[in-house]
Amino acid sequence: MTDLLLTNARLIDPQAGNVTTGAIGIAGGKISAIITDDSPLPEAGQTVDCNRKHLGPGLVDIGVKVCEPGERHKESFGSAGLAAAAGGVTTMVTRPDTDPAIDNPEALEFVIRRAREAAPVNVLPMAALTKGRKGREMTEIGFLLDAGAVAFTDCDHVVTDSKVFARALSYARSLGALVLAHPQDPGLSQGAAATSGKFASLRGLPAVSPMAERMGLDRDIAMIEMTGAKYHADQITAARALPPLERAKQNGFDITAGTSIHHLTLNALDVADYRTFFKIKPPLRDEDDRLAIAEAVQSGLIDVISSMHTPQDEESKRLPFEAAASGAVALETLLPAAMQLFHAGAVDLPTLWRAMSLNSATRLGLDCGRLAIGAPADLVLFDPHAPFVMDRTTLRSKSRNTPYDGARMQGKVIATYVSGTPVFQRS
Repeated sequence: MTDLLLTNARLIDPQAGNVTTGAIGIAGGKISAIITDDSPLPEAGQTVDCNRKHLGPGLVDIGVKVCEPGERHKESFGSAGLAAAAGGVTTMVTRPDTDPAIDNPEALEFVIRRAREAAPVNVLPMAALTKGRKGREMTEIGFLLDAGAVAFTDCDHVVTDSKVFARALSYARSLGALVLAHPQDPGLSQGAAATSGKFASLRGLPAVSPMAERMGLDRDIAMIEMTGAKYHADQITAARALPPLERAKQNGFDITAGTSIHHLTLNALDVADYRTFFKIKPPLRDEDDRLAIAEAVQSGLIDVISSMHTPQDEESKRLPFEAAASGAVALETLLPAAMQLFHAGAVDLPTLWRAMSLNSATRLGLDCGRLAIGAPADLVLFDPHAPFVMDRTTLRSKSRNTPYDGARMQGKVIATYVSGTPVFQRS
């Protein structure tokens, strides 16, 4: 018998690439039935009328920073899990850039245990690629895989020693492990707070050319060609990085790429009068870059949209722009911000769900992120048209450094289900 039946919903199917009206049955934590025609509905222990709201796979968010261990006052697994559930994120793939870094099996086991105890959503940890994220000696990738790491990354610490990077990539390839990297030339980007151009010059901000991203990606692509490793670029934000990415894919390299929701919906001018909540890494780009990245998402050249959730406390943000910490929270704002692309006609809903759910799951070898019988019943029910004004004081994250504070947005999560169990329901 079906445990839960969600009826009268607009079903977003990222695999089929369509939106249809129908119902979903859930049994034993998995999708047991998908009805999109006039077939009779199965009997169910509980039936929920979705009132023609949209129902899709829960979001799979690669690159979430949870500040345990070391900076729990900024974000904990409990607070991040609540924020994720409220934002329709059913799986958080967490970064290892904690204090200390997640670079050994003991630290990884601590993260897994804390997440299991505190978070209402799925949490899959990544581990550091090199010890201490210092780029000098690779971590014990095999042991970390056995302990539960789903991928390896040094986050925004670029491994500058190509020999060390090549060795780590080769070893990861031998184990079938995925490596994430931050494409950036660290020499050019060191100390930068903005993208180079007239705006940065007028504001007197230290800036970096978008070519630093292109140069970093070119280096990484050469390393992929040499080693044959599985590689994911965490954030592609500049139009100039798209041609080499396209060539690498055409050449058959095992490469995927992501971008952040902030780079898809904001541009360099949003910094305005040194608004530090808009200081992120890489810095916000020009409008031409933003439009090019949105087009790359629609075409499928960029595979993944992530929140790149990076909590920072008030003390680290309420500083002069150059000295302020980089990063923004986005677990709760990922979906409504993505609706800006939908309402602008830049990216359709099935494509958004491929980028925010299916492609992320596929890259990590997960069976979620899709509407299919037997798939986990990790689902989000939402209204893409519901208007609201973002108020950062209502966010469930411990840190509330969102650039969308005060913005008029559309798209509210109504309910989030993990394995068929509601973990968030809007009252």
